[in-house]
Amino acid sequence: MEAMTPRLAWRKSSHSSSQGDACVELADFGETVGVRDSKDPNGPKLTITRDGFRTLLAGIKR
Repeated sequence: MEAMTPRLAWRKSSHSSSQGDACVELADFGETVGVRDSKDPNGPKLTITRDGFRTLLAGIKR
């Protein structure tokens, strides 16, 4: 029997444009947050701890 791999629910920011260009998507990996480019969903993905992600967002907002 083949192991079932759950599908990740990637989501775009509510601030993304309706054309879908220049979007970052996020997914909940449990202990970490996944980040990918919406234009290349099969491309590389970044994983970052939740604390690291909060720090990243705080830096972006500043």
